[in-house]
Amino acid sequence: MSAGAITGYVDVAQIALYVFWAFFAGLIYYLLQENKREGYPLESDRSGSITVQGWPPIPSPKTYKLQHGGEVSVPNTKASPQTLRAASTGPWPGAPLVPTGDAMLDGVGPGAYADRADTPDMTFEGTHRLVPLRADTAFSVAHQDTDPRGLPVVGADGVQGGTVTDLWVDRSEMLFRYLEVDVGNARSVLLPINFTRIGKRQVTVRAILGAQFARVPVTRQNDVVTLLEEEKVMAYYGAGTLYATAQRQEPLL
Repeated sequence: MSAGAITGYVDVAQIALYVFWAFFAGLIYYLLQENKREGYPLESDRSGSITVQGWPPIPSPKTYKLQHGGEVSVPNTKASPQTLRAASTGPWPGAPLVPTGDAMLDGVGPGAYADRADTPDMTFEGTHRLVPLRADTAFSVAHQDTDPRGLPVVGADGVQGGTVTDLWVDRSEMLFRYLEVDVGNARSVLLPINFTRIGKRQVTVRAILGAQFARVPVTRQNDVVTLLEEEKVMAYYGAGTLYATAQRQEPLL
């Protein structure tokens, strides 16, 4: 019998290999199950009484303590308060959905949004993470960059939809997240920086048309934006990439 052998057919290296295989299989099972901690069980297209969870089954609930107070337990059976404003294009499960009302606000396709907390995002120090420059004078636009305040905002059709009045800064990341745009009638809306192209003379947005700026969801407070409000604002511009014009819903060829 050679050194390290437990019997004539099994040695330490072989046992270590089997233990590794068992550990790795268990790890894969654990990760697959943890992946279902949010978003499950799925809703069935066929019946509301069917629980869709697949394999492995969803894990037992786990409670997490939130940074700024409160707790959340997942998975849970909490249903989304959103009303599905869409209809199926076919009688089979998984058929594409089309909006049934205002495609820009129906929350369908690129305009879908998550039910995030209707509270402001906070910094580690406990202050509001996103604020306009008028609320925090410690931040400013670098002198090398174009200051968009006062510039017109032009949509994909070349029509002006408003004028930039302020910028919203992310105090944690030290960068600008939104432009604040005056769309008239004493109404201001947020415009995500990643949907803009800031030039010397104007700010261009290709996602929506000029007239559609007036219908961007607004915040309840002038200097505060909640996580849910951010979702709705981003969803509106996202919806515009497909639904702003009828031509955008047609095939390229």
